Amino acid sequence: MSLKTSEPLSIVVVGASGDLARKKIFPALFALFSQDLLPDDFKAFGFARSVMDDDGFRTSIMEHLTCRYVPGEDCAAKMDAFLARCHYISGDYSSSDSMLDLYQTMQAHETTDMVNRLFYLAIPPSVFIATAESLGAAGLVACDDGSPWSRGVVEKPFGRDRASSDELAAALGLVFTERQIFRIDHYLGKEVIQNLLVLRFSNAVFEPLLNCEHVAEVHIDWSENLSLEGRAGYFDKYGIIRDVMQNHLLEMLALLAMDQPQNLTAAAIRKSKVNLLKSIAPPELEQLVTGQFSAGELDGREYAAYTADKDVPDDSLTPTYAAVRLHVDNPRWKGVPFVLSAGKGLASRCTNIRVRFKQKGGGIFELHDSKLANNELVIRVQPDEGIHLSIVTKIPGLGMKLGAHDLDLSYGRVFKDSIIPDAYEGLLLDVLRGDRSLFISGEELSAAWDIFTPALHQLEQKAVRPQPYPFGGIPPELP
Repeated sequence: MSLKTSEPLSIVVVGASGDLARKKIFPALFALFSQDLLPDDFKAFGFARSVMDDDGFRTSIMEHLTCRYVPGEDCAAKMDAFLARCHYISGDYSSSDSMLDLYQTMQAHETTDMVNRLFYLAIPPSVFIATAESLGAAGLVACDDGSPWSRGVVEKPFGRDRASSDELAAALGLVFTERQIFRIDHYLGKEVIQNLLVLRFSNAVFEPLLNCEHVAEVHIDWSENLSLEGRAGYFDKYGIIRDVMQNHLLEMLALLAMDQPQNLTAAAIRKSKVNLLKSIAPPELEQLVTGQFSAGELDGREYAAYTADKDVPDDSLTPTYAAVRLHVDNPRWKGVPFVLSAGKGLASRCTNIRVRFKQKGGGIFELHDSKLANNELVIRVQPDEGIHLSIVTKIPGLGMKLGAHDLDLSYGRVFKDSIIPDAYEGLLLDVLRGDRSLFISGEELSAAWDIFTPALHQLEQKAVRPQPYPFGGIPPELP
């Protein structure tokens, strides 16, 4: 699985002084470098507004590099070799002159004009369009006509609604073609999410059951028990629906509920996901509940209310929690509710997909126990990744006592000798390979926004106030 080629590679991380770049992107690049998955002639260039030199930049990213793949004394030598390839340029995102400075620095370190270039835009949404325009004006991006290639990676949020998403897409389209754009959702890089296709379509026991005849309901739940300290200013502009539900949770829903693609190509997988998303009707406000955490206590620590943060207005209506009931309007899923929930300031950090199967009537054991538990398939995304199937079984003993227990595939136990890669490692490797299977197409993005845009506009137009819930407490329930 080596990427060792004669083709040089330059990776430009725009927004390199931010947490995403320092804590996720560069550690993922180092992980690939440690496994010999990057070309011999590889360089990394950080670009941001913060003023620092190469040594300062290297120090800022070194503290987040890990030795998972190169333990012991060899790790220090590998880090030194990696950091020596990392360079930094400070400048203004909207300035084509700053981008030309970047270009000149790149040329000074690149050994040939025939170099592949990856541009990772790890920047706030407020400077996205200006950055795309200045990149284009500086001529850094090669045409989409073969070798050498240029590719652009874009982080969410992809706008605030369908219209703003289209505006961002148009700005990016002036620089990159759709084939050059890789819209990243790091949840799609998580090992358990990547396993969804395998679980569904390589195990004959599951796929025949995933339909309205056998499934009673599906829950996809995402929760965090952390405050928004340091991120509240950003979060208040978007809220939990835009930040988590419209992207992470819809992507999981699509992979779970879509029909089997014709093959494993990126185009076929995307087509199945788009068809599924287009069959989901936009929810009415009656199918949606929003909440906002107030002051509370969790694990002996006091937490302030969301609006107490200095970067949040006192009268903010931004939801920190939301739950919605969606319906897929196709024969396969007719009448099955898909309940999505996401929240900050809850009691735990957890992401689960829970498929609850119908309890078929008339079974012989109903005469013995009229309250038989429903079978459930639970896919635990984080933490403690795993896949669990709840079944009814006889509890050992002289009597006939029944109980629900799990068939358990716990990743930490079953794959204890394997290193589970970080989501960004696999996704970055896919970008370098040109594999778009786990990235979001423009059509898919539009379909996702079409589901939530009407409800988001109604919430804002009607100034709907989120229901309060204490930090670490129970959020509001769906009606």
